[in-house]
Amino acid sequence: MADALKVGIAGLGTVGAAVVRLLSKHGGQIATKTGRAVTVTAVSARDRTRDRGIDVSAFEWFTDPVEMARTADIDIFVELIGGDNGPAEESVRAALSRGIHVVTANKALLARHGVELAVLAEANNACLNYEAAVAGGIPIVKTLRESMASNEISRIYGILNGTCNYILTRMEAEGISFQDCLSDAQRLGYAEADPTFDIEGNDTAHKLAILTSLAFGTEISSDDIYVEGITSITTADIQAADELGFRIKLLGVAQRTDTGIEQRVHPTMVPKSSAIARIDGVLNAVAVDGDFVGEIVLVGPGAGGNATASSVVADLTDIARGDETPVLGMPAAELNSYQRARMRLHEGGYYIRLSVYDRPGAFAEIARCMGEAGISLESIVQKRHANKDVPVKFDADMPQPVILITYETTEVAIKEALDVIMSKGVVSEQPQMIRIEKLN
Repeated sequence: MADALKVGIAGLGTVGAAVVRLLSKHGGQIATKTGRAVTVTAVSARDRTRDRGIDVSAFEWFTDPVEMARTADIDIFVELIGGDNGPAEESVRAALSRGIHVVTANKALLARHGVELAVLAEANNACLNYEAAVAGGIPIVKTLRESMASNEISRIYGILNGTCNYILTRMEAEGISFQDCLSDAQRLGYAEADPTFDIEGNDTAHKLAILTSLAFGTEISSDDIYVEGITSITTADIQAADELGFRIKLLGVAQRTDTGIEQRVHPTMVPKSSAIARIDGVLNAVAVDGDFVGEIVLVGPGAGGNATASSVVADLTDIARGDETPVLGMPAAELNSYQRARMRLHEGGYYIRLSVYDRPGAFAEIARCMGEAGISLESIVQKRHANKDVPVKFDADMPQPVILITYETTEVAIKEALDVIMSKGVVSEQPQMIRIEKLN
């Protein structure tokens, strides 16, 4: 058997401690399967006295992860610090510059510096593996880099944030508000004390940027993603979606078009019959459309110490086997420049919820604005407030919810039409717009 691989772990939080436990529990079978033991020899964290449920006495201790990356006698540097700059970036660059392999769970770092780090890794004959950075325990990076390397991919999409999926699932199941769901998610540990990064779609965008590069062979371009979170979703939208045969999910979508690559993150109405509609709670799912394999869907836990540690150790196992795959699926020099697609026809149409003043001519004004923008309406539904058994009374100052479903149209046309409708004074608040995605 070859000499053991010596591993240094920077960051001994939930994931780091789980990696140590996993290697301790299954180190023997990993050595048997790879022909090489994988052993933690060094760690870095701020507080050595903290009880993490693991014995750290046998490890060389570093308070500075950058120092560990620069000086420790290790073969692999595992970065579990987080953040797109600072110690995480500096330590990863230091390790790669020494020719030390790097395993990371840091999607923010890769979304911002992934191409540069890929070049650095290649220049120093080092691996840079990051299965845990996207969708937790789901092996989507390995699937794209290896299993689907022979397919031309036309689209990749998925539920990439468990916090948002948990909130939307509970809003539907229990009919409670976004804010109440968020508060519960924070209490249960599914959402951070400051959940902005998750609920505004930024976490999903970072993950999507990485997947886009792997799927389409382009440089990572996290700044070219349209991002919209779930804070505007109401119980009225959830109920309307259910009545129309849809569920609302926060999706990250990237697809190839004739003008470039389109990347977008936003709440989406998906048909109840689709596989992605059935993913509830904190689970993640990623769907990939390949020209030979068709559509595949991978489902699993998107976060959590054990699931993320499983992906980290999978990367360590690949290195122990001697598997060396280009960081972004092909040599960095061969990546295409990212070409952002022009606004295009959205194949699934749009759901629009308006609060319309109950005044003569209001509906005609709305229809005229839509028609002038070239938008065809599939249906118009006027909802009723409050108890359905109470007779409706005419009140010109009491806005009524009206739902429009459009046929295929462009994003530009929809937004221009809604801006005009707002200017006419026939609605009481900003219209709600949710894309309807055509899925298999």
